[in-house]
Amino acid sequence: MRLSTRSRYGVRMMFELALNYDKGPVYLKDVAAIQGISFKYLSKLVIPLKSAKLLKSVRGVHGGYMLAQHPEDITVRKIVQILEGDVSLVECAENPEACTRYAECVARSVWEKADKAIMDVLNSISLQDMMDEYKKNFFKSV
Repeated sequence: MRLSTRSRYGVRMMFELALNYDKGPVYLKDVAAIQGISFKYLSKLVIPLKSAKLLKSVRGVHGGYMLAQHPEDITVRKIVQILEGDVSLVECAENPEACTRYAECVARSVWEKADKAIMDVLNSISLQDMMDEYKKNFFKSV
Protein backbone atom coordinates (compact mmCIF):
# COMPACT_ATOMS: atom_id res chain seq x y z
CA MET A 1 0.00 0.00 0.00
CA ARG A 2 1.25 3.43 -0.85
CA LEU A 3 -0.55 6.46 0.49
CA SER A 4 -1.02 9.32 -1.92
CA THR A 5 0.04 12.89 -1.32
CA ARG A 6 -3.58 13.56 -0.33
CA SER A 7 -3.12 11.58 2.88
CA ARG A 8 0.46 12.57 3.55
CA TYR A 9 -0.20 16.28 3.05
CA GLY A 10 -3.57 16.05 4.78
CA VAL A 11 -1.99 14.60 7.91
CA ARG A 12 0.68 17.31 7.88
CA MET A 13 -1.96 20.02 7.48
CA MET A 14 -4.07 18.59 10.29
CA PHE A 15 -0.98 18.30 12.49
CA GLU A 16 -0.18 21.98 11.90
CA LEU A 17 -3.74 22.93 12.82
CA ALA A 18 -3.49 20.72 15.92
CA LEU A 19 -0.41 22.65 17.04
CA ASN A 20 -2.59 25.76 16.94
CA TYR A 21 -5.68 24.13 18.45
CA ASP A 22 -6.13 26.58 21.35
CA LYS A 23 -4.93 29.63 19.43
CA GLY A 24 -7.82 30.14 17.03
CA PRO A 25 -8.10 29.87 13.25
CA VAL A 26 -5.01 29.63 11.06
CA TYR A 27 -4.73 30.91 7.51
CA LEU A 28 -4.35 28.07 5.06
CA LYS A 29 -1.60 30.00 3.27
CA ASP A 30 0.38 29.99 6.52
CA VAL A 31 -0.05 26.22 6.90
CA ALA A 32 1.05 25.80 3.29
CA ALA A 33 4.17 27.92 3.86
CA ILE A 34 5.15 26.22 7.13
CA GLN A 35 4.61 22.71 5.76
CA GLY A 36 6.04 23.43 2.30
CA ILE A 37 2.85 22.36 0.54
CA SER A 38 1.02 24.14 -2.26
CA PHE A 39 -1.82 26.37 -1.02
CA LYS A 40 -3.89 25.29 -4.02
CA TYR A 41 -3.43 21.63 -3.11
CA LEU A 42 -4.37 22.21 0.55
CA SER A 43 -7.45 24.12 -0.59
CA LYS A 44 -8.73 20.91 -2.16
CA LEU A 45 -8.00 18.83 0.94
CA VAL A 46 -9.98 21.00 3.34
CA ILE A 47 -13.25 20.29 1.50
CA PRO A 48 -13.68 16.61 2.47
CA LEU A 49 -12.19 17.20 5.93
CA LYS A 50 -14.66 19.99 6.55
CA SER A 51 -17.55 17.85 5.25
CA ALA A 52 -16.48 15.10 7.67
CA LYS A 53 -16.57 17.65 10.50
CA LEU A 54 -12.87 17.39 11.32
CA LEU A 55 -12.28 21.00 10.26
CA LYS A 56 -14.22 24.19 10.56
CA SER A 57 -13.66 27.47 8.84
CA VAL A 58 -14.01 30.96 10.21
CA ARG A 59 -14.66 33.84 7.85
CA GLY A 60 -13.40 37.35 8.16
CA VAL A 61 -10.22 39.22 8.94
CA HIS A 62 -9.24 36.85 11.73
CA GLY A 63 -10.59 33.81 9.91
CA GLY A 64 -8.99 30.65 8.70
CA TYR A 65 -9.24 26.98 9.53
CA MET A 66 -9.19 25.14 12.81
CA LEU A 67 -9.84 21.64 14.08
CA ALA A 68 -13.49 20.95 14.78
CA GLN A 69 -12.56 18.27 17.33
CA HIS A 70 -9.91 17.93 20.00
CA PRO A 71 -6.59 16.61 18.60
CA GLU A 72 -6.95 13.60 20.89
CA ASP A 73 -10.13 12.60 19.04
CA ILE A 74 -8.74 12.76 15.50
CA THR A 75 -6.77 9.71 14.46
CA VAL A 76 -4.51 9.36 11.47
CA ARG A 77 -6.87 6.62 10.26
CA LYS A 78 -9.81 9.06 10.18
CA ILE A 79 -7.83 11.52 8.10
CA VAL A 80 -6.55 8.86 5.71
CA GLN A 81 -9.97 7.26 5.22
CA ILE A 82 -11.58 10.62 4.52
CA LEU A 83 -8.92 11.60 1.99
CA GLU A 84 -8.25 8.20 0.41
CA GLY A 85 -11.41 6.18 0.88
CA ASP A 86 -10.59 2.47 0.87
CA VAL A 87 -6.97 1.91 1.86
CA SER A 88 -6.82 -1.88 1.78
CA LEU A 89 -3.72 -3.64 0.48
CA VAL A 90 -5.87 -5.74 -1.83
CA GLU A 91 -9.46 -5.23 -2.84
CA CYS A 92 -10.64 -8.63 -1.59
CA ALA A 93 -9.69 -7.77 1.99
CA GLU A 94 -12.52 -5.23 2.07
CA ASN A 95 -14.76 -6.67 -0.62
CA PRO A 96 -14.89 -10.50 -0.90
CA GLU A 97 -17.06 -10.28 -4.03
CA ALA A 98 -14.12 -8.70 -5.86
CA CYS A 99 -12.32 -12.05 -6.08
CA THR A 100 -13.61 -15.30 -7.55
CA ARG A 101 -11.04 -17.24 -5.49
CA TYR A 102 -11.92 -15.61 -2.17
CA ALA A 103 -13.19 -18.80 -0.49
CA GLU A 104 -10.13 -20.90 -1.31
CA CYS A 105 -7.43 -18.21 -1.38
CA VAL A 106 -4.56 -19.11 0.93
CA ALA A 107 -3.04 -15.63 0.78
CA ARG A 108 -6.27 -13.88 1.77
CA SER A 109 -5.65 -14.30 5.50
CA VAL A 110 -2.20 -12.75 5.08
CA TRP A 111 -3.66 -9.68 3.38
CA GLU A 112 -6.45 -9.41 5.95
CA LYS A 113 -3.96 -9.59 8.84
CA ALA A 114 -1.69 -7.04 7.20
CA ASP A 115 -4.67 -4.74 6.55
CA LYS A 116 -5.79 -5.05 10.16
CA ALA A 117 -2.30 -4.34 11.48
CA ILE A 118 -1.96 -1.20 9.35
CA MET A 119 -5.43 0.05 10.30
CA ASP A 120 -4.77 -0.67 13.98
CA VAL A 121 -1.58 1.40 13.87
CA LEU A 122 -3.24 4.29 12.03
CA ASN A 123 -6.15 4.15 14.47
CA SER A 124 -3.86 4.13 17.50
CA ILE A 125 -2.18 7.44 16.62
CA SER A 126 -4.04 10.67 17.20
CA LEU A 127 -3.00 14.20 16.33
CA GLN A 128 -2.39 14.66 20.07
CA ASP A 129 0.04 11.72 20.01
CA MET A 130 1.85 13.32 17.07
CA MET A 131 2.02 16.65 18.93
CA ASP A 132 3.37 14.97 22.06
CA GLU A 133 6.06 13.17 20.07
CA TYR A 134 6.94 16.35 18.19
CA LYS A 135 7.33 18.32 21.41
CA LYS A 136 9.36 15.54 23.04
CA ASN A 137 11.74 15.11 20.10
CA PHE A 138 12.11 18.66 18.85
CA PHE A 139 11.87 20.73 22.02
CA LYS A 140 14.20 18.86 24.37
CA SER A 141 15.49 20.98 27.19
CA VAL A 142 19.17 21.77 26.83
